[in-house]
Amino acid sequence: MSHNTWIHRAVRHAVRPLAATPVTPNQLTSLRLAVGIAAGLALAEGGDAWRHLGAGLFLLSMLLDRADGELARQSGKTSPWGHTYDLVSDTLSNAVAFFGLGVGLRHGSYGDWALLMGLAAGLAIAGILWLVMKMEKHHGARAGEIGGFAGFDPDDALLALPLLIWLGQAEGLLVAASLGAPAFAVFMLILFWRRLKG
Repeated sequence: MSHNTWIHRAVRHAVRPLAATPVTPNQLTSLRLAVGIAAGLALAEGGDAWRHLGAGLFLLSMLLDRADGELARQSGKTSPWGHTYDLVSDTLSNAVAFFGLGVGLRHGSYGDWALLMGLAAGLAIAGILWLVMKMEKHHGARAGEIGGFAGFDPDDALLALPLLIWLGQAEGLLVAASLGAPAFAVFMLILFWRRLKG
């Protein structure tokens, strides 16, 4: 993904004071993971108040996701292990959030199907990570990246989670994620296959 999206630019200024401190990018990644899991747990509770809290925590975790990379670049504290830890933390945070959303919506219109939709989205997100890591193993670091457009990259689509929840569209979001995440996983599989063959 791009390192110069609107979100990266916004976070870049906030992170700058941390570059000369003992705070490490991996510490921010750990905080991102903790906040992401908390978001998933809040979403799993169900009810509007918990859902809104989970949406806010998820947005914070997204900002922390951008912050760890920005701090790594500004402080020169980049490492292959840190990159892998960042990818795994991103995947766990995102997968737990969508599965939590499915758990929280199980008493709504879709009943237990909501659990399966959340699981489908979460597993697809994990599959995408696996493909990205395979691409990087075969073609080098950042081989799994997809370019952005107009200051946004594909990962920024996750902003839909808090926005749609706050707009009262949690069930529609879950349906879209249960279809969109597996479709994107298939796209990544095709991309990987073409790069492997090429």
